[in-house]
Amino acid sequence: MAPVLALALPLQPRIRLAQGLWLLSWLLALVGALTLLCSGHLLVQLWHLGTFLAPSCPVAALPQVALAASAVALGTGLVGSGASRASLDAAHYPPWRGVLGPLLVAGTAGGGGLLVLALGLALALPGTLDTGLEEGLGTALANYKDTEVPGRCQAKRLLDELQLRHHCCGRHGYKDWFGIQWVSSRYLDPNDQDVVDRIQSNVEGLYLIDGVPFSCCNPHSPRPCLQSQLSDPHAHPLFDPRQPNLNLWAQGCHEVLLGHLQGLASTLGNMLAVTFLLQTLVLLGLRYLQTALEGLGGVIDGEGEAQGYLFPAGLKDMLKTAWLQGGVARRPAPEEAPPEDEPPKEGLPEA
Repeated sequence: MAPVLALALPLQPRIRLAQGLWLLSWLLALVGALTLLCSGHLLVQLWHLGTFLAPSCPVAALPQVALAASAVALGTGLVGSGASRASLDAAHYPPWRGVLGPLLVAGTAGGGGLLVLALGLALALPGTLDTGLEEGLGTALANYKDTEVPGRCQAKRLLDELQLRHHCCGRHGYKDWFGIQWVSSRYLDPNDQDVVDRIQSNVEGLYLIDGVPFSCCNPHSPRPCLQSQLSDPHAHPLFDPRQPNLNLWAQGCHEVLLGHLQGLASTLGNMLAVTFLLQTLVLLGLRYLQTALEGLGGVIDGEGEAQGYLFPAGLKDMLKTAWLQGGVARRPAPEEAPPEDEPPKEGLPEA
């Protein structure tokens, strides 16, 4: 009964396999550490921008799962490098014989599962981010004026810092500020007829103006910032309302943040894919090296030709037997025919 995916490993191929695994394991540890840093960076960015994401947006799941997966990959690489190096010396290999089994199980089930889950989350992130930013930025704009409402006191400062840092204005553009009241009623003069007219002309009683906060102003503009009456072509000399980008930030914050976070997630996704490939190669190589050395009593330069394999000899037949038994158990038993009535025996004539 032959093992599953068996491979003959003479002396020189065994040594080259151990040396190649040592190099691959260190490469896996390096990539795992870089993936760990990328995951942490994305998690920090999401924490800083959490105010502008919907509370129901589960975007933090990606970096959290990626942190766990990259930590397992880093551990697999470090242990794999030690085991492959020790396998070249018969005196140092025995302590590692009990480590390789749990390492292979943990790396395959734990690390592989986490990496696949993280890759799936990375692929689904763009749609989740789009929806979360759309809702979160809309809420942030609506809360901009509530500087004295408990729980919203920092909304104005955070949004101003966001627009200044990321060079953006509004959710999708500067005109988003025209549709909300971003000036607190505390700072409105109730005796000003213009204020009264604007409030009374609005169905919801809001004070709407065609202006933007100071944080929308582009400091690279050669002229002083224009924040009000942006829809009136005659309000400001030499200003064309059709080209406000010369004075204000051109892009909305939704587009800027989406591109920024998608770029970080794309980098993390590529790192996860490379980590998954390297971890697969390291685990496969360690399994072949482990089974080959077990056949030689843990001595890599032992006499004879060793055989490495993925699964032992009886696994295939065991699975086949279990499958067939399950099929037989699921197959309905044929209905038994009712026993035929025996014909009545004729009585013998009496003597």
